[in-house]
Amino acid sequence: MKILFISVGIHEKNLNALKMYNNEYHDVHNVNDLKNINLNDYDCVYSPHIPINVSEYPHTKFIFGPHFSVFPEKNKMDIIRQSKNVIYIQPSEWAKNVWTKNSLCNGLRIETLPFGLDTHTFSPDKSISERDKVFIYCKRRQPHELHFLLLFLQKFNINYKIFDYVNRYSEKDYIDYLKQSKYGIWLDAHESQGFALEEALSCDVPLLVWNIRYMSQECGSNYDDIPATTIPYWDNRCGEYFYEYTELENAFNEFIKKIETYKPREYILENLSIKKCEEKFINLINNI
Repeated sequence: MKILFISVGIHEKNLNALKMYNNEYHDVHNVNDLKNINLNDYDCVYSPHIPINVSEYPHTKFIFGPHFSVFPEKNKMDIIRQSKNVIYIQPSEWAKNVWTKNSLCNGLRIETLPFGLDTHTFSPDKSISERDKVFIYCKRRQPHELHFLLLFLQKFNINYKIFDYVNRYSEKDYIDYLKQSKYGIWLDAHESQGFALEEALSCDVPLLVWNIRYMSQECGSNYDDIPATTIPYWDNRCGEYFYEYTELENAFNEFIKKIETYKPREYILENLSIKKCEEKFINLINNI
């Protein structure tokens, strides 16, 4: 598959996945360069961040997104909806639904396409029985929720390390700690894909997730009560999740009881490996 890639404004993890795919990419940094390129030489044009006037290229396949904006913007949607050879991608079903329900996306095909995970870098080197660390991952949740969680762990004399997205952390430190972790506790807002969480699962670390129901639960946000989730990619092999603070103790007890039965890496390899996501990308292009 030969793809013309407008390599502007793409998430670092998405870019890493594209680099690991076997497709042939030709990078350009300005959409005006398309006028000097024979697009018949390419199977598709992919522009994650910048809209292109597709009416000028009626015989070319285009994939856009997911980095135009959080919500659809009329001027951008009007530019790319002028051809049936266009798909806008979102990384997960709930994010896709937010856009498809918006009238600004009428007449535009929107599909779900996650990006592959580096399962080689994020891989375990010890069995769960040999690991003894515990961590909390915190990202844009209310401070009182974290405080409640910390008091709970202190009550049971559980030592932990906090990885805080807003305060930043070293990816190397994160990987090193994942490889030593028996489990993690996740306190996060909405995630359209959730790379850090998937990376923990890829290291075969089971997670207990304090999930959300709405985008408005993000600390400091002004979102409406738009349905969302912390875990767009998940099944019962990954761990346990709950929604209310009153559910924490029961969820934790169930989680610990089953801790050595989970198979989170198996789930990742089946659904979000580089190979699996590349296949999804190719199939999407073939079905434009």
